[in-house]
Amino acid sequence: MTDILFPPPAPVLVPLRDGTGFYPVTRIFCVGRNYADHAKEMGAEVDREAPFYFTKSPAHLVLSGATVPYPPGTQDFHHEMEFVVVLGAAGFRVAAEQAMGLVFGYAAGLDMTRRDLQGVAKDKRRPWDTAKDFEHAAVLGPITRAAEFGLPGPQAITLALDGEPVQRSHLSEMVWSVPEIIAHLSKLYHLAPGDLIYTGTPAGVGPVTPGNRLHGEIDGLAPVDLTIAAAE
Repeated sequence: MTDILFPPPAPVLVPLRDGTGFYPVTRIFCVGRNYADHAKEMGAEVDREAPFYFTKSPAHLVLSGATVPYPPGTQDFHHEMEFVVVLGAAGFRVAAEQAMGLVFGYAAGLDMTRRDLQGVAKDKRRPWDTAKDFEHAAVLGPITRAAEFGLPGPQAITLALDGEPVQRSHLSEMVWSVPEIIAHLSKLYHLAPGDLIYTGTPAGVGPVTPGNRLHGEIDGLAPVDLTIAAAE
């Protein structure tokens, strides 16, 4: 039998900032506790032996400018502003010195989190999946090509909630740099075009409620915007 039982999902496409095309997303990796000040505000310490990761489904990605409903199952829905690395080449067991050769570009993103569910998972030493991987949990702005952005480091990363600043840092404050993250992740996975890496959030994460508007900026990138609507 060769019939497809139901229509397969459409590819998840993110526009390039220069208007020349769309990037198909196949996997989303996220780095945990990659800013020391954020780890501190969460009552945790940075693991300086190696980065650690969680994942999100591409099906849960929404583009900048979206309006999304307050998610089910939570009373503590949080924003996390992030710098996103967009891969454009395959690599496995890549040295840090060669890691930037895998990068296609960068984008501003939001890692939305059901914080109360994450707290329960931590307390019971269970996976974070229901806290991190749910509908509309990943938000992404248009992608800027790497050559147009330059090397990550001094750029500021900021987030405003209803126009009021809530998160601010610089990419140089990341515990693990972009080449270090790519090199380490490539020891665990065969990296490929279509892979996104959300590189962690600075301090200042906090709750959002219906009606809130988020506006995130990273120097040199298109901004990311999200509006929270009432729960469905």
